[in-house]
Amino acid sequence: MVTRRATTSSRVVTVLVVIWLLIGLAAAAQRNYFAGSDATCAKVGTTLVTIVAGPLNYVGANPKIDCEAPQPSR
Repeated sequence: MVTRRATTSSRVVTVLVVIWLLIGLAAAAQRNYFAGSDATCAKVGTTLVTIVAGPLNYVGANPKIDCEAPQPSR
């Protein structure tokens, strides 16, 4: 039975990605994106993009998502 071991470089990349996302999570928390219970499309999208942007939030990036859900016909 042969097992595959993760290489050092793949572990480093994994750790860097986790740190990147944790920094983005901290930025979203500092902007109070988790406060309140209204989960609109724009708020969820902005929160997710802020988390993915990670450290870029601290060098000036302020991602915003604007989306409109289709309205039912009358």
